[in-house]
Amino acid sequence: MKFTRFKVNGDVYTGVISETVIKEINGDLFGDWEYTGIEFSIKDVKLLAPLEPKQIIGIGANFVSKTEDLPSDLPEIPVFFFKPTTSVIGPEDEIIIPQGIQQVKFESELAVVIGKEAKNVPESDVLDYIFGYTVGNDVTAPQFFHQDGHWTIGKSFDTFTPLGPVIETELDPFNIRVEARLNGVEKQNSPTELMIVPLRKMISYLSKVMTLKPGDVILTGSPLGAEFVGEGSVIECEIKEIGTLRNTFITAKETVKV
Repeated sequence: MKFTRFKVNGDVYTGVISETVIKEINGDLFGDWEYTGIEFSIKDVKLLAPLEPKQIIGIGANFVSKTEDLPSDLPEIPVFFFKPTTSVIGPEDEIIIPQGIQQVKFESELAVVIGKEAKNVPESDVLDYIFGYTVGNDVTAPQFFHQDGHWTIGKSFDTFTPLGPVIETELDPFNIRVEARLNGVEKQNSPTELMIVPLRKMISYLSKVMTLKPGDVILTGSPLGAEFVGEGSVIECEIKEIGTLRNTFITAKETVKV
């Protein structure tokens, strides 16, 4: 199923996409829900980020360029970081480049949506705790990284976590490619088998550190090829089985002093 959130005449709905129609649902996305019987045409709605995450966790530097480059020993402590929920935007929303800089980086990623509470989950059971998958763009301003290696500020600006266009629940995450096109030119295109820390291992590891909750989003890392972009650039992050997440970069407006 392809779940989405959307807006019509200022009101926000949740639904399931079926071809060119969205069927509205009511209830708990991660529990009991039902169809309301109301349908909308996709062309008449504004798609939003497909969920409002409880928390967002990313992993850094998690792809190699070819299988021969995969390390024989995985990192003892993977590099994870948090992103604020206020950084989330949806398809076609504008990514705002912060004042004081001219460029930021795009990072196309597979985003995992947790479906039920997960604590101390063995790798073999990880998929049982996943609700579905969406496309994420881990926008980054490395100019704001702390000299000691802290990434928080450079990952946290408003609009820095586009998600969408849908949550796909019927997906084999081990048989997909993570892609990105900048102004129509391919920049990223890698299979998930090139992840250094594989999906099962990263979520199992996180569940041993913290309790993951329904609605948590895990950004699983970006393939090689991410680069700096400026105002007016259009980025399309795509996983063909999920869809295309398209956004345009703009420069922050100057703050008017009164």
